[in-house]
Amino acid sequence: MTTTALVTGANKGIGFEIVKQLLARGVDVYLGARDVERGEKAAIDTGARFVQLDVTDPESVRRAAASIERLDVLVNNAGVVGGRGQSPGGADLDAVRTAFGTNVFGVITVTDAFLPLLRESAHPRVVNVSSTVGSLTGMFAHESPIGVAYPPSKAALNAVTLQYAKALKDTAVKVNAVCPGYCDTDLNNHSGYRTPAQGARIAVEMATLGDDGPTGSFYDDEGVVAW
Repeated sequence: MTTTALVTGANKGIGFEIVKQLLARGVDVYLGARDVERGEKAAIDTGARFVQLDVTDPESVRRAAASIERLDVLVNNAGVVGGRGQSPGGADLDAVRTAFGTNVFGVITVTDAFLPLLRESAHPRVVNVSSTVGSLTGMFAHESPIGVAYPPSKAALNAVTLQYAKALKDTAVKVNAVCPGYCDTDLNNHSGYRTPAQGARIAVEMATLGDDGPTGSFYDDEGVVAW
């Protein structure tokens, strides 16, 4: 039976490339996006199936879950920066809430909605697209950006990843986080030095992980990332 996947935030950037690479591996892919026009165009361009899904809107998530009959892979790719320059001592709390709303609460909302379908799969996988800027081990490094919105939201996402992995450790569901690296996308005003296609690779690898693969882990192209 063909593997079926859902990728959120997939009408452009890394999500779009994840869709393309999964399709190239023979996976049947639902391309999730907030914007119907952009999402439908991206689905036509890739050959995926479009599903309207705004991770910050629980009702749209419920509708999306109700429209999909089976699911083997969930890639929680949708993410936002939450505004730039959110430095300690001068942060816009609305911007911080925006970052957490998508990067953390959105992931929980989507994962919970699709978990019943994933539990029915023989080889279920959940991949959370995180970032090494959320690594507590590396967060104090001089090259890591300072901000109370994006980095802490990704650290929280990493913690959420571990909680789901722990809760599901006695099931077939494998839950892992990945870092795509600093990619050239809208998220960073196209300042990244990696292509979205390069960034997509690790998410695709973890989405198609074998049954002997890890769960509760954090990976980038070079291997395990310290939490």
